[in-house]
Amino acid sequence: GQPGFTFSLEEALSFFFFSFSLSVRISGENFEQSPLRRTFKSKVLAHYPDNVEWNPFDQDAVGMLCMPKGLSFRTQTDIRKPQFHSFIITREDGSRTYGFALTFFEEVTSKQICSAMQTLYHMHNAEQYDILHTPPTPRSAEDTRSTPQQLLAAPSLSRLQRFNSYDISRDTLYVSKCICLITPMAFAHACRRVLEQLHQAVTSPQPPPMPLESYVYNVLYEVPLPPAGRSLKFSGVYGPVVCQRPSTAELPLFDFPLQEVFELLGVENVLQLFTCALLEIQILLYSQHYQRLMTVAESITALMFPFQWQHVYVPILPASLLHFLDAPVPYLMGLHSNGQDDRTKLELPQEANLCFVDIDNHFIELPEDLPQFPNKLEFIQEISEVLLAFGISSEAKPQCSEGQSKLRVFRSGDMASDKRNGNLAGSPLNSYLLRENQTIARLQALVKRTGVSLEKVSLGDKTDSKVQCDEEELKKYQLNIHVREVFANRFTQMFSDYEVFVIQPSQDKESWFSNRDQMQNFDKASFLSDQPEPYLPFLSRFLETQMFASFIDSKILCHDDEDKEHTLRVFDSRVDKIRMLNVRTPTLRTSMYQKCTNIDEAIEMRLCKIDHTALHPHLLDMKIGQGRYEPGFFPRLQSDVLSTGPTSNKWAKRSAPAQWRRKDRQKQHTEHLDNDQREKYIQEARNLGTTLRQPKLSNLSPSVIAQTNWKFVEGLLKECRNKTKRMLVEKMGREAVELGHGEVSITGVEENTLIASLCDLLERIWSHGLQVKQGKSALWSHLLHYQESKEKRDATPAGLVPPERRKSDAGCAMPPLKVSMIQDMRHIQNISEIKTDVGKARAWVRLSMEKKLLSRHLKQLLSDHELTKKLYKRYAFLRCDDEKEQFLYHLLSFNAVDYFCFTNVFTTIMIPYHVVIIPSKKLGGSMFTANPWVCVSGELAETGVLQVPKNTLEITFECQNLGKLTTVQMGHDNSGLYAKWLVECVIVRNGITGHTYKFPCGRWLGKGVDDGSLERILVGELVTNTETDDRMCRTPPMQQSPGMMRRFVTISPNKLNTGQIQEGVGEAINSIVKHFHKPEKERGSLTLLLCGEYGLVWALEQVFQHGFKSPRLFKNVFIWDFLEKAQVCFESTEQSQMTQDENWQMRVRHFCHFMRAINSTPRNIGKDGKFQMLVCLGARDHLLHHWIALLAECPITAQMYEDMALLKDHSLVNSLIRVLQTLQEFNITLEASLVKGIGI
Repeated sequence: GQPGFTFSLEEALSFFFFSFSLSVRISGENFEQSPLRRTFKSKVLAHYPDNVEWNPFDQDAVGMLCMPKGLSFRTQTDIRKPQFHSFIITREDGSRTYGFALTFFEEVTSKQICSAMQTLYHMHNAEQYDILHTPPTPRSAEDTRSTPQQLLAAPSLSRLQRFNSYDISRDTLYVSKCICLITPMAFAHACRRVLEQLHQAVTSPQPPPMPLESYVYNVLYEVPLPPAGRSLKFSGVYGPVVCQRPSTAELPLFDFPLQEVFELLGVENVLQLFTCALLEIQILLYSQHYQRLMTVAESITALMFPFQWQHVYVPILPASLLHFLDAPVPYLMGLHSNGQDDRTKLELPQEANLCFVDIDNHFIELPEDLPQFPNKLEFIQEISEVLLAFGISSEAKPQCSEGQSKLRVFRSGDMASDKRNGNLAGSPLNSYLLRENQTIARLQALVKRTGVSLEKVSLGDKTDSKVQCDEEELKKYQLNIHVREVFANRFTQMFSDYEVFVIQPSQDKESWFSNRDQMQNFDKASFLSDQPEPYLPFLSRFLETQMFASFIDSKILCHDDEDKEHTLRVFDSRVDKIRMLNVRTPTLRTSMYQKCTNIDEAIEMRLCKIDHTALHPHLLDMKIGQGRYEPGFFPRLQSDVLSTGPTSNKWAKRSAPAQWRRKDRQKQHTEHLDNDQREKYIQEARNLGTTLRQPKLSNLSPSVIAQTNWKFVEGLLKECRNKTKRMLVEKMGREAVELGHGEVSITGVEENTLIASLCDLLERIWSHGLQVKQGKSALWSHLLHYQESKEKRDATPAGLVPPERRKSDAGCAMPPLKVSMIQDMRHIQNISEIKTDVGKARAWVRLSMEKKLLSRHLKQLLSDHELTKKLYKRYAFLRCDDEKEQFLYHLLSFNAVDYFCFTNVFTTIMIPYHVVIIPSKKLGGSMFTANPWVCVSGELAETGVLQVPKNTLEITFECQNLGKLTTVQMGHDNSGLYAKWLVECVIVRNGITGHTYKFPCGRWLGKGVDDGSLERILVGELVTNTETDDRMCRTPPMQQSPGMMRRFVTISPNKLNTGQIQEGVGEAINSIVKHFHKPEKERGSLTLLLCGEYGLVWALEQVFQHGFKSPRLFKNVFIWDFLEKAQVCFESTEQSQMTQDENWQMRVRHFCHFMRAINSTPRNIGKDGKFQMLVCLGARDHLLHHWIALLAECPITAQMYEDMALLKDHSLVNSLIRVLQTLQEFNITLEASLVKGIGI
């Protein structure tokens, strides 16, 4: 049931002159080409039948794709072999039609065309002569590049004419013509056979047994589609043609040779390309063979099973559609190369996130930071073994016809170039290039496992005469199935338990659809938390793709098996099989690599026993004289006999009725069509957020292009906004409930994925409609232009930053960093670790995100309208004002979240820090005589001791990125007359990101005041920046909601009752438990939970202060004094040999050991600092609950506490002990600053 179209050029004459005037108008490149090398406009001559209701004939599209470069001429000296290629027409609703075209050359018989060609040559040669004989004046480099002929010496003119000429008296002129079949399904092999036999009929000396019309009629109307799971044989002009279709339980139909793809690119490259496709990165294939473009594109998309490419898919991009390369959307396109230009000449609008595949040179360029496909090396090994079993090398190789079972012998030069091209990985891949016998042993093992018999594959069992197609064909089918099964098996293993994580909607389908964008359809976080660590970079990005979302949507829409799409049904049945196997073993995810074991042999069965044979071609009811043609010329066929199919009942049973055919086409999308509603849903689900899936081949006006591109960008923005919104809601919702305040930070893998996709989106927007491309990153190039023009205007030397004004009053906090886009760029330019433009642009975006300035910076960048006009075409996204405003507004929503996407990624760069110590205003800090010092620690590193000048109390220093800051140790050397110092807080600012941390103190440092500390450890928190005028954002800043304890303390600052104290300990412990339950990458600072505001140290302080007898006037007693007395008491009890059990003595020994160690530390820590140290060490070594029990029993407690004290209430002490015991299961690691100088 395939309608077919023969296709060729129009009657030569009238057409030729149109092209002639065209080529005179096109100067430049086309004119430098000799006339025989130029291309001319082609046209559809005829198509049969006129129309098919479900597949309207699209003349423009078919014309462009059959002859993507137009019509071409040759002479008898040129090679004129017929060329076969296939193509695909994708409609806007995503449905596909395949075309198969055979292009050949026929002699031009029209005298007029021949003489016109001669005239063109005279003109062309005169031009060339002028160029050659102009004395070469020194010109600019650009001119010499455009006319390489200058370099030729004059005598070469004759040579030039000989090779590049046409002489009407001596040469025969040929022109291209094409015949083509259009089919709903891709039976590439069968269609090629049909076309080649038709062409052979015209060119062979003996005419075919029947008129051509009989054969074409037969294919159009009498050959049905083979039913699923069956094979069909029908007759071509000279021999039988076999085609077969997989059953509903097998992988979908795929009829292109995978062998060719692996031979062209090599396993390593195919896998990298496959990874790019799965992550929906823009992919551009490049080759001078149309069929290669199609084969690689179709193979990569077929290997994705069960996922489907959701975006623009144009395996052969006609020359007239080149502007589509700047579409800011993911695409998979194929570009035809003329074989002369190399890659460097190719001007691509955007390369920041492009995967460029030079098929003919076996070479692939990848975008930066592409994650590894899970278990990549084992996967490569497995594919290589399958290829070897079929005698195919797993490296790319120049097309060579030597015995393929022999491995290529590598010379070291080849190896080097292959390594450079990425065809050879490191060691694991070379294992099959080792000793031959090893390979053979491995092959035999593989053969045992997969049940392929080697002899049959490599030699072909000549006795097996049952197979109805040739050896090569069978081998192609078997290899395809093997390789596809290996790929499919990766997904069934990786997603074997995906159903558990699908979030079924609670509402009906209608409302589910209207809220589809905000809804999450898959529990990504839980799924990822089950995965092995090395898989995460790839999986976290893959789960964000449109193809994954569509896959899950179709799963949600198909509740029962009857409903399911074919791919989903096949995939689910495989997953079930794996789950059955895993029942015996626990389903814990491991990164153990499990090879593919089930290989379906159904194809062989079908090819051995043909299920159906179609009706043979027969004579049609034609008038005498019809159907004759001139040998060597493919004729126009008789359209009257081909316009309609047979009507009599005799044939009706044979040729499937129209509905059946229509249904069959739609079967590609859904096997069951009873439910139109569902069809609508699935279609909508596919089109979600992507109104444009395919370039329309007919309407190409700039406004339409701009509009379609904007639709897509809007979809991406929407996705971006939804993603942020979803993350915010999830984060805030979960944690606000738990902690009593919303700590909004997204970290780890998820954040990186989000930022990477945002950078990619920005690059795509910035490269849309670019006038001239410079560098690989369009965004960075725009920033550089802006920087240049701004520096010209300001004419300030680049190195100098205007000094910040410092208010004279030392008491004021630090003024916020001046907002400067140029300064941020300079920071990035100074980072030597970042080598490429794309890397710089990404770093700049990360920095702007962290500073919450992305929207503001981009607004500033785009406010330079002159620059934007100079760089971008009128229809570019960045010149559509309303959309641009909306886009900037969406980006504002990022300001509600604290990102550390710069600090956490660039961990080794040097960063300037600024430290200010703020003494209390109340008591004259001005008299202070000692020399202060600080030491700043962060999650990544610590500074060491830094001296602070006592007159200014601030320093700026540069050191390697400390990460998020956690503690500041500060103190002084106790010198001079007045060495007492009351410090309010210390403020530290990161000079690049502008993050400011406040470390509250509020205590004295000095001997004889407060607790006698000369140094303290301060725990800090990030200060949120709330300058209202600059925020541009309408959402109020996120305020932390006060915790329970904060409320108690504000109500009754001095006296907390026992209930409130227990509550405080509970909250502190709870926070620590939650901290350890988060994934490691997402934990905040443990120091803050131990020593920060209302942390564990504070909570235990309240316990010990409750009911503490207040001493005489003017004398302050500290908890540490009590603990020291208890220590003396325990030590004397131990000496006096009082009988206590072993356990008690053990605990006492520990307690006294820790007390002594802390007391003998060289650091000048005061009593409260020592108490803090004891609590931290006790928590680390899981001893706190023992010590509380000891102290509650100690006689000293009786003396120093009132009767109502918490420590004297047995039931309260027991519940406190139980709460503290929960810390035992955690491995608490203390920050170095907390335990410096203690050797325990």
